[in-house]
Amino acid sequence: MTVEQNVLQQHSQKHQQTLLNQLREVTGTTDVQLLQQALQVSNGDLAEAVAFLTEKNTKVPQQEEATYYQTAQMGNDRYISVGSQADTNVIDLTGDDKDDLQRAIALSLEESNRAFRETGITDEEQAISRVLEASIAENKASLIRTHTEVWSDSPNPYDRKRQDNCPVGLKNVGNTCWFSAVIQSLFNLLEFQRLVLHYSPPARVQDLPRNQKEHRNLPFMQELRNLFSLMVGSKRKYVDPSRAVEILKDAFKSSESQQQDVSEFTHKLLDWLEDAFQMKAEEEREGEKTKNPMVELFYGRFLAVGVLEGKKFENTEMFGQYPLQVNGFKDLHECLEAAMVEGEIESLHSAENSAKSGQEHWFTELPPVLTFELSRFEFNQALGRPEKIHNKLEFPPILYMDRYMDRNRDITRIKREEIRRLKEHLTVLQQRLERYLSYGSGPKRFPLADVLQYAMEFASSKPVCTSPVEDIDTAAPPGGTVAQLPPAPRQESHLPLSPPPPPPLYSALSDQGPSGSPEGSATQAQQRVPIHKPFTQSRVPPDLPMHPAPRHITEEELRVLEGCLHRWRSEVENDTRDLQGSISRIHRTIELMYSDKSMMQVPYRLHAVLVHEGQANAGHYWAYIYDPHHRCWMKYNDISVTKSSWEELVRDSFGGYRNASAYCLMYINDKKPFLIEEEFDKETGQMLSGLDKLPPDLKEYVKEDNQLFERELEEWKAQQEKLSLAATAAARDPEYMEQPSPTDDSKRLQEDTERAISRAATEQDHKSPEALLSAAIKLEYTRLLRFAQEDTPPERDYRLQHVIVYFIQNQAPKKILERTLLMQFADRNLEFDERCKSIMNVARAKLDLIKPEEINMEEYEMWHQDYRTFRETTIFLMLGLELFLKKSFVEALMYLIYAYQYNKELLSKGPYRGHTEELIAHYRRDCLLKLNEHAAALFETGEEPEVNTGLNIMNELVVPCIPLLLVDEVEEKDIVAVEDMRNRWCSYLGQEMGSNLQEKLTDFLPKLLDCSTEIKSFHDPPKLPSYSTLELCERFGRVMASVSRTPADGR
Repeated sequence: MTVEQNVLQQHSQKHQQTLLNQLREVTGTTDVQLLQQALQVSNGDLAEAVAFLTEKNTKVPQQEEATYYQTAQMGNDRYISVGSQADTNVIDLTGDDKDDLQRAIALSLEESNRAFRETGITDEEQAISRVLEASIAENKASLIRTHTEVWSDSPNPYDRKRQDNCPVGLKNVGNTCWFSAVIQSLFNLLEFQRLVLHYSPPARVQDLPRNQKEHRNLPFMQELRNLFSLMVGSKRKYVDPSRAVEILKDAFKSSESQQQDVSEFTHKLLDWLEDAFQMKAEEEREGEKTKNPMVELFYGRFLAVGVLEGKKFENTEMFGQYPLQVNGFKDLHECLEAAMVEGEIESLHSAENSAKSGQEHWFTELPPVLTFELSRFEFNQALGRPEKIHNKLEFPPILYMDRYMDRNRDITRIKREEIRRLKEHLTVLQQRLERYLSYGSGPKRFPLADVLQYAMEFASSKPVCTSPVEDIDTAAPPGGTVAQLPPAPRQESHLPLSPPPPPPLYSALSDQGPSGSPEGSATQAQQRVPIHKPFTQSRVPPDLPMHPAPRHITEEELRVLEGCLHRWRSEVENDTRDLQGSISRIHRTIELMYSDKSMMQVPYRLHAVLVHEGQANAGHYWAYIYDPHHRCWMKYNDISVTKSSWEELVRDSFGGYRNASAYCLMYINDKKPFLIEEEFDKETGQMLSGLDKLPPDLKEYVKEDNQLFERELEEWKAQQEKLSLAATAAARDPEYMEQPSPTDDSKRLQEDTERAISRAATEQDHKSPEALLSAAIKLEYTRLLRFAQEDTPPERDYRLQHVIVYFIQNQAPKKILERTLLMQFADRNLEFDERCKSIMNVARAKLDLIKPEEINMEEYEMWHQDYRTFRETTIFLMLGLELFLKKSFVEALMYLIYAYQYNKELLSKGPYRGHTEELIAHYRRDCLLKLNEHAAALFETGEEPEVNTGLNIMNELVVPCIPLLLVDEVEEKDIVAVEDMRNRWCSYLGQEMGSNLQEKLTDFLPKLLDCSTEIKSFHDPPKLPSYSTLELCERFGRVMASVSRTPADGR
């Protein structure tokens, strides 16, 4: 066999085995013979193979068979999935017709090899192209859509400018969040980053690639280098990876659309990189055994030690990404323990011959970058579709791999046996404890200590000598007579079994008894019984017993019983504490089993966590990556890169919370710092950063892109300066203080001013205009101060009536108040009589005498701008609530959104700068929920116009607003509302619907499930009408009064 044939065969083996692993994971079928049969029948098509197995499983019950494999040849340096081998080396001892099966496998491999030799591309690689082409098509389609897209670029380039040395994000070019998550995780491995940036293609293929693989891999490597260089030195906040995706699309021709599987993409990405580096390595060391840096970085080896039908075997296998099952395990170590041991392995530890079969895996060589694939998807045989596993799975920031190493095989086996013995003992103790904590023989069980306590409380209750129903007369007295005293010797009343009859009309009998005599009246009065009315009486009568009690018990009986119950309860509590203490000690012993120094010599630190949120059919991906230099976690969510925390990572990655969980963990060897070490200049010893890290060709590439972006920034700045100059007008005082024409506001303000002047003139007769001005200002300030100090309901907000009330409540500086009041009395509309005219002139003269250093005009303008914003916020809120109450939710949303945003900005400066935040938050949230419900109802109709209308509502209104609800994560109700909206749409996954609807849903869900809190695009605020102060106060008062009558969880 030639070298080329050997390589081709190895590639086909790996391709075949990858398909087997995927098919096993999706369908849950463990029978290898059946899996291979399905692949053969379907001619390698994964979807048809799943359908074949699903149909077969509905007819024939699946048999649980433990199938173990011999492993690949020792010299095979290619990737082989864990627990499997290259197909040509499989020796299947579980089937009956071995020859037929081997022929089928050989035929399948021959067909795959022939297709590979003709095109250089495997069937699996062709399947990947479908997704890549769909992503590019989606990106192109987004350029011609008229409605707002979630990930459209901001027109302002300053919004897209990189801040300092913040990491660069990647633009989602259409269902490519999986691409961003994987690329960012690899890019932040600085050793991997250096390998890619400094890669140069082999000289012999630079001009003319010799085969299809080189034609595909080398251009992709160049685009990956370009992308990495932009991520290093770009001045942009995020960069566009479309060209790298375009290369992948051009390499494989297909037209089908689905979201890419991340694990499969990572496999293929590393394969392509490995091939590219292999070509370079072979050229540099021609004739020598070459080392591939990708293999050195990501691949390791393990030893498979097993017994098959009494015969022992040992084989070495190579692995890349290590798959782990999640279902049934609570943490990563449990997953690893289960993956490392298969079947019944007692025979491995003894020299006796046994028919039992089993195998163990022991790592002989771990890669510097250790990647675990967490299998969070399983195939639901009943429903015929894959489902996501949302179970919680914990993983540590530091993972010690010593217990899984071959060199520690003997000590690990001893410890595993000790743990097994401790767990058996633990199970017995937990069963005993459960009998104490769940005591009883019926369906309801209680802690035994509580049962004894209740018995003691019952025995110690005050005895009663009557039945609980004897002293209750449930019949109405005949003839309207009052109830009679019961013959029982005790004056005690009990709860009636039914409401008592209405009391007699005492007023009609107050003058005479039944016989008309006064004596009858007195006797009747003595016989009246106080009747307890359970539905009208506010408290239970004092003589009504609260608990059942024994009828008869002697002091001696009570003393003996109390002594026994006390003693038994004490014994039970002591036994319970002893059991709980023993259980805790065993748990602690198990936890510390591998804590000695000898088992903590192989530390791996968590580098990246790739997270998926959604269901099996659709969802969103992002990554948490550790920054060792700043010692913090960073969240990479497409274009958004933000500082995070271990607590946020735990919440989103462990599972069991929302629909988000980790599907891939990337650990790095903590004793190999070169993986994350920065590069230093060999001459100066200075750390390289930015463009200095790049080779000359990439440095020029990034400089050109940065120059283009700087030109865009300059053009935008010049455009904005022109607009600013065009909009600049002469500075004038606030419109609510002075207006050139006598509008309603100025008339009202003028009337208030004249009233203050008249009162001042009455109190200060024959005084100078200056004294009158001072007195009038004092009177006006006193009036407004009284308003500011009054506690009023929201519908009567005095802040809207006068700016001074707003200033007083927010403790504006005295100089601001004085100038604002002077401006009120300097109004030219006061010129109607000589007295007001003279006071106006004095006020204007005082304004002219104020020196620039006496008052900060910027601060003065800032306070008046805040008041203008307060009035605008009020109008937004008023119109939004009016439309909401009219159920015009589409129109109401933008008013409520901007009311909340403006109000939040005001409240950041002080608690009385704006309106109640909880109120606006409630109606903003409720409006979004109602729009979501309306859009979902339109989608459910299945009619094309209604479906498009519903999705437009979601894309243009609801989805862009979701980051606003998540940005702070302080309002739990907002987070719950977002989850409700997402769950409503995710519930459609798996339901029967047309292909067109399914395609629309698959396209829409990633946008809805995007967890980024960055506002990527948004509507401009609605244009506000102008209102006089009187009209604004009246309308706002009416709508707030209506709201106060409406239940709101925000109030």
